[in-house]
Amino acid sequence: MNNSRINAYYERASESACLAASEQFPVILITGPRQVGKTSLLEHLRGPERRYVTLDDMNLRALARTDPALFLQQFPPPVLIDEVQYAPELFPAIKFAADRNPVPGSFWLTGSQSFPLMKGVSESLAGRVAILNLLGFSAREADRRLVAVPPFLPEKVVLKQRENSAAKSTLAAVYERIWRGGFPALVSGKVRDRDLFYRSYVQTYLQRDVRDLLKVGDLDQFMLFLKATAARTGQLLNFTDLARDCGMSVNTARNWMAVLQASHQVFLLPAWHTNLSKRLYTTPKLHFLDTGLCAYLTEWSSPETLSAGAMSGAILKTYVVGEVLKSWWYRGKEPALYHYRDKDKREIDLLIAHDGRLYPLEIKKSATLRAEDAAAFGLLERQGAKCGTGVILSLCPDHLALTRNSMHLPVGIL
Repeated sequence: MNNSRINAYYERASESACLAASEQFPVILITGPRQVGKTSLLEHLRGPERRYVTLDDMNLRALARTDPALFLQQFPPPVLIDEVQYAPELFPAIKFAADRNPVPGSFWLTGSQSFPLMKGVSESLAGRVAILNLLGFSAREADRRLVAVPPFLPEKVVLKQRENSAAKSTLAAVYERIWRGGFPALVSGKVRDRDLFYRSYVQTYLQRDVRDLLKVGDLDQFMLFLKATAARTGQLLNFTDLARDCGMSVNTARNWMAVLQASHQVFLLPAWHTNLSKRLYTTPKLHFLDTGLCAYLTEWSSPETLSAGAMSGAILKTYVVGEVLKSWWYRGKEPALYHYRDKDKREIDLLIAHDGRLYPLEIKKSATLRAEDAAAFGLLERQGAKCGTGVILSLCPDHLALTRNSMHLPVGIL
């Protein structure tokens, strides 16, 4: 592996959103799992006048917790404070400083444990902080393709910009990306042993931070829960079945899932319904936010076995949902994403709601196009929805029209 590639910075799609937020808010917070590049992103963007301080340093952490006012005197703005979740006592002091001198971009913060972190932020910094979510590399970032593109939406202007920098959509290329995942250390080659990386990640982060948040005493049960959750990626989330398989109560399964969701390990895709209130009571679909971690937890030993195995279709859907989500989050936007399933079990994998229209997406592990793959799209209009162009995303390399209002796109366009 070329050392210059290992050490080189990978351009992030979030850069422009971070800088724009810093020009408008006194505080910006980059939140997401560990090891996804939050610090690297802000270190790359900060100028020489902005000091960097990390609360991984136990002495500085103790000062921030016991005397936050003195801490901010020692590290005045503009400042980048890393791993701020370790000292929630800082938030009232930051609020006071931001109110007294509301200079945009004064405080740049990063935090990994978003469940307690967001509680402190919501209580102290509401209205003063811009919050941006960061996950691992998107496919575009990992390939070092053009990242300054609009969020994914099946509209001509957006698709044209993305087509010019699309990746290969072959079975081997797509599943190698899925199996490896998006963590920067693996993508860059800094860590070459993928299994060792994920084993260490589970032991040092999931078993320590997330498990501690849950106050879990039984490590074996926690690992069973993680693996059972990963095995359900791309599927409807049935808490009764999950709890039974893990030997726990339904309430415990719900609580544990809420922490995995808050710590950006999983994403629950809500069901769409014409009656907004009913969306809150329909079953979401579960998607792991890093497909490499998901594949590791479900013990697929190679991209080839994963692509030929029972999870291949479900994890491809998870990969696409994750890429669409990143394309919006990394541009500083919150997408309205849903899935569709009716009483006759007819399904649409993903819906993007935007400007009063629904854009339906079906995700197929196939290189053969069929017009009937878009048949479910008509269900939405019959329910009174105003629909935009529908899309079949698959491993076929061609961009083709299927019907009057639907098209096929290769997954590499993401």
